[in-house]
Amino acid sequence: MTEKIIQLNWNENDISSEIHRHIKENPLRKKWRVSTNVEADIPKDIPKVRGFADKFPRIDFRLSVFSKNEEYEYFFEAKNLKQKSTALKRRYINTGINNFVSKKYQNGSLIGYLLDGEIDKTIDGVNSLLIKDKRNTEILIIKKNKLFEYYYESNHSNIETLKHLIFNFINIAN
Repeated sequence: MTEKIIQLNWNENDISSEIHRHIKENPLRKKWRVSTNVEADIPKDIPKVRGFADKFPRIDFRLSVFSKNEEYEYFFEAKNLKQKSTALKRRYINTGINNFVSKKYQNGSLIGYLLDGEIDKTIDGVNSLLIKDKRNTEILIIKKNKLFEYYYESNHSNIETLKHLIFNFINIAN
């Protein structure tokens, strides 16, 4: 954030790539023994025929750590968001929330890259689409904890709670 390198016209993979570079360079990552990669394959039990790897779900970030003889993984899926873009908010739902609800992606959270507008109004727009889809019980609700000033949670019957982090790049872009 202090480098102000993120541009508001970047694709989400551009932003994810830059964030990944900073995660890799962070000395705490080594202290905590966390490994990271982008566009991680999440293998599924699918027939092994030509092109099978193309059917793997791919998620934007995978963080993993070993403790004793076990590896623990956590995943993040990122989506661009703009207050006035229904298409991006719909994509956030269809290829973000829905990929966790369907369990295509598991054990993770969503990251929204806010590139235009205000966070609260953008989340209101996402919630309006969920309500329009008769998914009133799945709306995003603001929460607070020690690590984040605020974040959002949504509740889903088959996966319980999904966390949403919204990164506001509007004021830091060059």
